[in-house]
Amino acid sequence: MDHPAIQILNTNGLMAISTVRPDGWPQTTVVGYANRGFELLFMIFRSSQKFANIQHDDRISIAVAPEPPSMNELKAVYAGAHASEITDPAEQKEAWRQLMQRHSNLSGFYMPEGGEVAYMRARCKFVSVLDNSQGAGHREQFVVNDDGSRTEIAAGKDAEGDGASSSPAG
Repeated sequence: MDHPAIQILNTNGLMAISTVRPDGWPQTTVVGYANRGFELLFMIFRSSQKFANIQHDDRISIAVAPEPPSMNELKAVYAGAHASEITDPAEQKEAWRQLMQRHSNLSGFYMPEGGEVAYMRARCKFVSVLDNSQGAGHREQFVVNDDGSRTEIAAGKDAEGDGASSSPAG
């Protein structure tokens, strides 16, 4: 069975992504994504500030959550990740295929030219899962290791509850 974080990533299609501007300030935008486990695929314009920010500093932060019917059902994934451009043409085509599969609103569009857009890959490193269905502010934190295994960091209340988060994810 998939980890709850993977279930959240698999069932959503939009994520907030924060990058670091050259002046040190964060910039947050929303992008469509597809995922393979904790690997996130997304496409951005080369002319965007987001692309320039990632070229300058590959650290990003993401947040994914559906709007719940009630706050007691809120489940979300927050992660710190490293983002990089996918440069292999076959991998770019596969990323486009996965994005089209996840986002039906792309149907009828052709794969954008590489000079206009950048296909990006972000590998989650620090992950925090918020699951209010297990109690208000319940969270689990872990690190995704290079081999894909997870190292648990903490479980407990979110920063507004009993314990503050000490990882970059949350």
